[in-house]
Amino acid sequence: MKLTDQTGHYIELNQTPSRIVSLVPSQTELLYHLRLEDKIVGITKFCVHPAHWYKNKVHVGGTKKLNHQKIAALKPDLIIANKEENSQSDIELLQTQYPVYISNIRNLSEALHMIAQLGILTQTEMNATNLIRKIEQAFASIPSKKKHKALYLIWKNPYMAAGKDTFINDMMNYAGYFNCIEKNRYPTLTLTEIIRLQPEYILLSSEPYPFKYKHQEELKKILPHTKILLVDGEMFSWYGSRLLKAAEYFTKNLPASEPA
Repeated sequence: MKLTDQTGHYIELNQTPSRIVSLVPSQTELLYHLRLEDKIVGITKFCVHPAHWYKNKVHVGGTKKLNHQKIAALKPDLIIANKEENSQSDIELLQTQYPVYISNIRNLSEALHMIAQLGILTQTEMNATNLIRKIEQAFASIPSKKKHKALYLIWKNPYMAAGKDTFINDMMNYAGYFNCIEKNRYPTLTLTEIIRLQPEYILLSSEPYPFKYKHQEELKKILPHTKILLVDGEMFSWYGSRLLKAAEYFTKNLPASEPA
């Protein structure tokens, strides 16, 4: 198998990989849905889906802090990584030793392209094609409604928001929101800047920062006319097979015609 991954890195495999290490939680879950149970030998401590993989597979550290000795002991013949979720130094070192596929995903189209490429690399093209079709159908069925101005926060102290050129930004669009952040990536914001934005909605993600009800109340005090929602971060930021559930989640939780 030969292909160029989403960062322009060329990969060539002489045989179907049978010892795969996944360094990205959403892609780990995808590999499960591609039916690669027996070929996954290592995952990160943040790869919580499926639960039995989390319990039984070898953990090779966190997404940003890998244990290279554990990875070496697993003798992988394919490593699956992501440009944003893994550190560049870790990936560059791994590339000197193993075939490494790196995804770079900013929208639904790139997510589906990644699924297709992993199907090719793992010889599960039929499973990947079926999954892509289901995801496309699910997203096509989301009702079209007027979009509301929203701010999606991923961190506190300091506050950080999802900006343009992110996968979250694209998912916000499907979920019925217009991102009020004009900057790219994940800019930091002061409370004064948040007030100045005057969003109709603030979406507090469950990850990577675990926003809770108390944070909802804090923001409500300074923005009494803004609707503050706790949202499932996996639905907005996981770009593998979780997309099937995301489409259903967005459909059930589309914002009202007028914010409360």
